[in-house]
Amino acid sequence: MQIRGGLSELMRQASRMQRKIEKRKEELKSETVEASSGGGQVTAVVNGGRELVSLKITPEVLEGDDVDLIHDLIVSAVNAGLKKAGEMVDAEIEKVTGGVKVPGLY
Repeated sequence: MQIRGGLSELMRQASRMQRKIEKRKEELKSETVEASSGGGQVTAVVNGGRELVSLKITPEVLEGDDVDLIHDLIVSAVNAGLKKAGEMVDAEIEKVTGGVKVPGLY
C-alpha cells in the first residue's frame, strides 16, 4: 500500500488534526454539563475542560445533621459531572477525528 505524499504528508495531516483537536478542546471549555445527586439536592456544573464551575446545594440538605451524607452527595454529583464532561469531550473529539483513535494525539 502506497501512501500518497509519503510520510511527510501523513505527518502534516496528523499535525492538522492535532490543531483541530486542540481548538475544539479549547471551545469545549465554555460548554457545560450538569449532574446531580440525592434526587437533585446537590447539582454540579462542570465544563468541557473538566473543571467544576459551580455547585448548588438545596437548603434542605444543609438543615440536616448528617455531614457525611452531605459530603457523599457532593462527591457523587461532582464525579457524575466530571464523567459527563469527559463523555461530551470524547464525543466531540471523535467528530473531529472521524472516529479514528490515534494514540497520543489527544
